[in-house]
Amino acid sequence: MDEQEKRFELTEPDFLALLVKCEPALRAYARGLVPDWDSVDEALQEASVTMWQKRGQLQSADGFVPWARVILRFKCMRQLEKLRARRPLLSDEMLETLAQRGLNRSVDEVSDRERALQTCLNQFSLEHRQLLLAPHRSTTSVVNLAASLGKSPNSLYKILARLREQLTECIQLRIAAESA
Repeated sequence: MDEQEKRFELTEPDFLALLVKCEPALRAYARGLVPDWDSVDEALQEASVTMWQKRGQLQSADGFVPWARVILRFKCMRQLEKLRARRPLLSDEMLETLAQRGLNRSVDEVSDRERALQTCLNQFSLEHRQLLLAPHRSTTSVVNLAASLGKSPNSLYKILARLREQLTECIQLRIAAESA
């Protein structure tokens, strides 16, 4: 059998294992393109179905992430078209810049950042963790969140800015320590 006749075949368990392993990187890539987590989830779900249907195009397991990102990018663009009908979004040029930046991130880099994020989040009190994550977990605006907490929007923005700065610093220190 010559080289052209050898064909990479991806079984269902192998495909699922690759998808699960690479999901954090794909999710991070999609989040760089679409403005909310619901759109990320929808794009990733649609992309997963398409990936499964087109798995015969994949030439090696090593090429999974770049291949999956191409499919996911098209699904994200579709989500953006739906969202644009409802509200203004970033320009196509800015989205292209974000997409290119996301392409340069490796699965390991995303995993390192994810581990650092989780470790750093765990260093915050439960109240501060919930506050940091609240804007990302719901469609509620910061103004509405502030009202529900009995705070002014301005004070909540200041608290969030301070907590985010602490979180960012912690993540950067952890990643730098792991790299050293």
